[in-house]
Amino acid sequence: MRRLNSSAVGHSRILPFPGLFQWLALLAIASLSACATPPETVHPIPEAGPVAFESAHGPVSTQKSKQIIDTLEDASGDNAILKKHLAVEEALNQDSPLVLGNKLSLLQDGPATYAAMFAAIRAARHSINLETYIFDDGRIGTEFADLLLAKQASGVQVNVIYDSVGCLDTPAEFFDRLRDGGIRILEFNPVNPANAHKRKWRLNNRDHRKLLVVDGRIAFLGGINISESYSSGSFSRSTKKGGKSQVGWRDTQLQVEGPVVAELQKYFMDTWARQKGPPLPEKHYFPKLVTEGKDIVRAIASESDEPASPIYLTLLSAIDHAERFVHLTNAYFVPDPHLVHALIGAARRGVDVQLILPGKSDSWLVFQAGRSHYTELLRAGIRIYERRDTVLHAKTASIDGVWATIGSTNLDWRSYLHNDEINAVILGAHFSRQMEAMFDQDRAASTLIEPARWQRRSPLQHMKEWVARRFEYWL
Repeated sequence: MRRLNSSAVGHSRILPFPGLFQWLALLAIASLSACATPPETVHPIPEAGPVAFESAHGPVSTQKSKQIIDTLEDASGDNAILKKHLAVEEALNQDSPLVLGNKLSLLQDGPATYAAMFAAIRAARHSINLETYIFDDGRIGTEFADLLLAKQASGVQVNVIYDSVGCLDTPAEFFDRLRDGGIRILEFNPVNPANAHKRKWRLNNRDHRKLLVVDGRIAFLGGINISESYSSGSFSRSTKKGGKSQVGWRDTQLQVEGPVVAELQKYFMDTWARQKGPPLPEKHYFPKLVTEGKDIVRAIASESDEPASPIYLTLLSAIDHAERFVHLTNAYFVPDPHLVHALIGAARRGVDVQLILPGKSDSWLVFQAGRSHYTELLRAGIRIYERRDTVLHAKTASIDGVWATIGSTNLDWRSYLHNDEINAVILGAHFSRQMEAMFDQDRAASTLIEPARWQRRSPLQHMKEWVARRFEYWL
């Protein structure tokens, strides 16, 4: 399966033009987008009002919300930091509620994620909604397709949104088979303008989300596509054709049960409506949900035509207000000036800023453009690690031991400006401890970039970074 560097059309897939034609296509596609820029840097938020929560029963009273915060602060051991991050979240994202009573499961790599997703699909009784950037027709993709067709035949309604560019390598016959089996299929922003129908032809704007919602009760989101690349874990090797050993991909997914699943279901339905998908059969898409656990979750989605990405603004603000540490793990790191400023600003005020980034990548341009920022970040005292022996594809953050996020959003201009993305933000110490344990595990399998040694890198490496930097707006 060919994996070419992608810029204007999304990572891992690009129109299949070789050599010079590939570059010309890249520039032509990039010219289709308006000259948008990331939003202005986040300024300190004034004193916020009371934090408001929602539960399985609806909005929570001010008095009850205060009691919940007091309980959380006692558990975290650091009252002021948690209260500040809660207030920042409330002030930034009032259109997206902080939802109580959720149960979260952290899933690492493809095998664990697929096993959990298959179990949920097999148990489905009413509906399965799948939104994905890549849906390969390999062994994993075929296993998904067979299971979805079996559930559709049993009376469960299956609805699938796939990205047109992400699935360029997937034969049309693969999706025709799903349609013939009764599954509703929606191609997001088709590459072929003849297939756009009533939708605008927007080749540069992609659906990069990875979201599965089963029966409106259990959901999965994160960075994992439906692809053979994830067939083995990041600490194992598999043998491909020709006997060549391949490393597994390192990625993170979140399994969610509880009231916030309704918010994730709404985002799927909204995408279906915006893309003018075929009418969906009536099913019990929004069942009455109950408390499943103790995690506080905010579901945040961004759309390519928004003036500013709420996911981007939320992360920037969390970094701007960090007091202890900022730990980021990300697959495609091409930071815009605001993110660079936020990271350096945090480091200079004494915050421990650490980044785990790829040591190898499926995107040469992204890899080198990200490295072009290392020098100024290292000078500010930021520690940078590169993950060894795997392709790092995770998109996670952990801040101050009370704030965390998992989702599809990369730290690059493409995710901020051109993609539809989806993330979950989790508030509280319990889940943050799990995130830190995962960060520690990845850091132990990574190599520290030493500033003195980095300064001695070769002229060829300098040249690669310089060339890649010219294209970072489209990456």
